[in-house]
Formats: sequence, structure tokens, C-alpha cells
Amino acid sequence: MSKSHYIIPVFVPDLGCPHQCVFCNQKMITGQVSCPTQEEVQLTITDYLGTIPRETGIFKEVAFYGGSFTSVDPLLQKELLTPAYKALKSGAIEGIRVSTRPDSISEETLALLASYGVSIVELGVQSMDDEVLCRSGRGHTSRDVLRAAALIKSWGIDLGFQMMIGLPGDTEEKDIFTASELISMKPDLVRIYPCLVLKNTRLADLHKNGDYIPLNLEQAVVCCKRLLLMFENAGINVIRIGLQPSEQINLQGDVLAGPYHPAFRELVETAAARDQVELLLKKAGVKSAKLIEIAVPEQDISITRGHKGSNIEYFSRNHGVTDFVTVTAPELPRGTLKLISVDGREYGFTVSRKELSC
Repeated sequence: MSKSHYIIPVFVPDLGCPHQCVFCNQKMITGQVSCPTQEEVQLTITDYLGTIPRETGIFKEVAFYGGSFTSVDPLLQKELLTPAYKALKSGAIEGIRVSTRPDSISEETLALLASYGVSIVELGVQSMDDEVLCRSGRGHTSRDVLRAAALIKSWGIDLGFQMMIGLPGDTEEKDIFTASELISMKPDLVRIYPCLVLKNTRLADLHKNGDYIPLNLEQAVVCCKRLLLMFENAGINVIRIGLQPSEQINLQGDVLAGPYHPAFRELVETAAARDQVELLLKKAGVKSAKLIEIAVPEQDISITRGHKGSNIEYFSRNHGVTDFVTVTAPELPRGTLKLISVDGREYGFTVSRKELSC
């Protein structure tokens, strides 16, 4: 989210979740076990609001994360939503979102959510391949996703999807299929998570017994890059790639195996920017050079140079580049790079992320 968009997170453990997915340990992901009380939700909202700048153009949103919100008892849903709804009605916040399972959506649940001002529902889809869903212990099918998505949109509520790559039985082809299916349902936003092996999960047992091999970091980055480009080309906002680091979610904590990196999205966008520069050089007919000069939107300087300078190292190693110069170009839209010059010869080619093959 941008600095004009502030999330007030409320973590609700999987009290109502009817299934235990092989990869899931909500205690580790959310960092808590017990469900917050109405008073605690109110205190969380009040505390966060006290830290958010009081400026015009600031969008503040309460987000109920973790578990499956609409699977819990409707009375508890109302209790949890009440403080957020009061804040919405008073103008203290501008939005409310919840996350839930596709098979926990009905006309009744959506009527409840709409009556409390919920503006976004995110569905934990994970995959649109039924074999992958079955082997992952999801307890729902792709049909449930199609039905739930249609219902949410029929209520005028914004639709979000969460998908996961590298699940048991998954392949990159199945991930591409899942992304294509999600795109066809025209969501407003998407999150992409690589599957990690966490302590005290069924997946940890499978991994220990040699029955599950997670993706390595490079495989996950390459796959997520393809998915990111697919969603961006369809005009769908990818709001997160990779789990957020926490006291539990790190290689020194509860992550046993899998493609974890604290800056995972930056790695993905670094890979995309590298492809853009390669395409710029190809357009210029350049295979090797000493100096390349590239105009870059200010927000994309870091990913163009690469996470910890990885793209600079790449072009030095593969193209002999000794001076990789990036020039801030505020006139360029995000995701667009322009080749200024190569070894003193001027060009003017531009490449947007939309031009990359996904």
C-alpha cells in the first residue's frame, strides 16, 4: 500500500475455519492464538488512528486478517465489525475488509458484511486446480471459488484473491492456469504467496518424510514474475507478493524450508526490471557495452539497479558493463524504462513491463 493508504490490521485466528490446510499454522502467521474482543478491536483502531497523519487524501482501512472471518459465528462477526463500522460511520476510517474461504460465502454472510459497511472481501483461493486443492487439504473446489466470486461482485463489494504457488501437486503450468482463471473473474486486487514449510504443520511432516519438496527461491521468483506480469497486463493490482516478515515468519523462526526472503517482492520486481533492460539492449542491437545509461521513474530506481545491486552485477557479468547509470525521470510512468545511451551513443527506446512476455 502507498503512504496515502493506511491499514489498521485486526488478526482473527482460525476459530471458524472448518479445515486445517497442510501449510497452515495461523498462530505463526498472525502471531496470536486468541480472538480479540470487541474492546480490543476498538483499542487497536484507536491506537492506530493516533499514529496516522491527519492530512487530506489519506485512506484509512480496518482489515480483518487471518483465519476465515465468515466462518465464525455471526454474532461474533457482528461484535468484531461493530467498532470498525462505528469508525466508518464517523468518518474516522474509509474502508473495511475481511478475508475468508470461498465455501464460507453465501447471500446471508454477504448481507451481514454489507450491513456493517464491508467494502472488500478477499478470498483465500490458493489454486484453481482441484487436485492441488485436495492434496493441500483445502476442503473446497474451484467451483466454490467461481460461485463465491460471482456472489461478492453481485453485492457490489470489491473482490480480492489470494493465491499460493508451490503447493503439493502444483506446477508452474497450474499456477499460470490459476492466474488465468482468477483474471477471468475480474478481481480488484490479488496477493501472491509462495508456499513455505512452517513448524507444526502437516506440510512439515510431509517435508520431513521426503513427500514434499518446496520450490527454491529462484523458481519462486521466476514463477511470481510471470504471474505479476499476467495480473498487471490485465489491469489487476497485485498488492502483496510473499508473506510479511515477523518474529515467527523468518528463517531463524518458524520457517523450516521454502522460498522465504524478507524482500521477496523486490526480488520479483528486480527480475522483471532485468528483463526490461535486456529488451532495451536487444532493441538497440547491443550485446556488450561498457556504459549504459537508463532513465527510470524515481520509485523504480532500486529494482532497476537490483536488490543489493544484483542487476548491476548481472549486466557486468553477462554484458561487460562497468558503468550502469540510472537517471531519475519523473516524466516516465512507473514500470517504464528508457535507454538513454550506450557507450556514448544516444538512443530513446522505452520498454514497459507490459511489453515483457509472461
